[in-house]
Amino acid sequence: MTGKTSNQMWGGRFASGPDAIMEEINASIDFDRKLSAQDIEGSLAHVAMLADTGIVSGDDRDRIVAGLNTILSEINAGTFTFSRQLEDIHMNIESRLADLVGPAAGRLHTARSRNDQVAVDFRMWVRAELEKSVAALGALMAAFLDKAEEHADTVMPGFTHLQTAQPVTFGHHCMAYVEMFSRDRSRMRDALARLDECPLGAAALAGTGFPIDRHQTARALGFSGPTRNSIDTVSDRDFALEFLSAAAICGTHLSRLAEEIVIWSTPQFGFVRLSDAFSTGSSIMPQKKNPDAAELVRAKTGRINGALIALLTVMKGLPLAYSKDMQEDKEQVFDAAATLELAIAAMTGMIRDLQVLPDAMRHAAGAGYSTATDLADWLVRVAGLPFREAHHVTGQAVALAEEKGCDLSGLELADLQSINDAITDDVYSVLSVEASVASRTSFGGAAPDEVRRQITWWRKHL
Repeated sequence: MTGKTSNQMWGGRFASGPDAIMEEINASIDFDRKLSAQDIEGSLAHVAMLADTGIVSGDDRDRIVAGLNTILSEINAGTFTFSRQLEDIHMNIESRLADLVGPAAGRLHTARSRNDQVAVDFRMWVRAELEKSVAALGALMAAFLDKAEEHADTVMPGFTHLQTAQPVTFGHHCMAYVEMFSRDRSRMRDALARLDECPLGAAALAGTGFPIDRHQTARALGFSGPTRNSIDTVSDRDFALEFLSAAAICGTHLSRLAEEIVIWSTPQFGFVRLSDAFSTGSSIMPQKKNPDAAELVRAKTGRINGALIALLTVMKGLPLAYSKDMQEDKEQVFDAAATLELAIAAMTGMIRDLQVLPDAMRHAAGAGYSTATDLADWLVRVAGLPFREAHHVTGQAVALAEEKGCDLSGLELADLQSINDAITDDVYSVLSVEASVASRTSFGGAAPDEVRRQITWWRKHL
């Protein structure tokens, strides 16, 4: 009876009582096995340094190196047995190494701690993810450049407040995303530069009395040098926070793009058509073609944002140096990295396959009196009106066009001169959407030639 009550207290999942609960909360091997390659790489660099500095013998080094390479082969082949009783990836590998090489395995952990070991493993893993993100964003930018070049002359409405504002081109709109994703790529590169210090050798928190060579291990692991403060080294997760921050901003850009694709692909807009590869049908409505890939990219941004907030919350109250709370630093980073990688790949595919519908874009660009600003500019530039007066005159012209049921270019010259007699028939040279777009020749403007100039610049610098 007592045993049954005890088991009920601990819950059915924890049949053996508090020991099972402690194992469940303490073990990290279920997720930190992702660090196995980095853990072995760090150990290989560490034991090579230990031998070179005379801390371990060459024979022990060779045994350990052979054992670690065997373990790496077993993990890659899927034959390695991960044990939750051994808590984490470090102890799982160390235990297997002891099985393979005997007492020599115990020398590997000389002059290091699991604190600096996990710091270097995690830092190398994040470094690899940042490098993948940089490459993936480059591919997305290249897809946009191709689409922009193809549609440098394709007129579409530009929007503010999702209301028709001024005519632009689809190429110019695409180049806006090139700029946005270039900043994401730049943030990833900046993050790479800041994590380019090696934690190995900081030990538990105070360094070590062994005559280790931290510069050697840093070089071996591809870092520019070792970290400079052992306390900060084992308690720092800035590199992971910075990755998540950059990922969250990038996810926001992807979500904004996804939102536009969802809107543009509706029958009400009809600006673009998604390929079948990135769409689904409805189980009940045969006419439907749903932009599910774009919608999922939009939604997955929430996962990345959540990961950032989770890790910020874990770290916000931790005193120096290491605390077990920091075991909670990895799962959200792993999830965010996989989510971002998938979202960028999906968006790159969508943009490459996207079918643009120029007629619908051109029709929409001419609606909503989108050349009103061109009329105001003409009144300032040619008729010599102050801009505020030109703005007022243009408003009257828009009201008249609305009353007559036409766009501005459909107004008779007499109609326009009834509002202001300084208007001449030259005004019609700016009232078409094509003329409006062509006039935007300022650096970074929407004129097709300027769009092509920016495309050329980006192709050279990408």
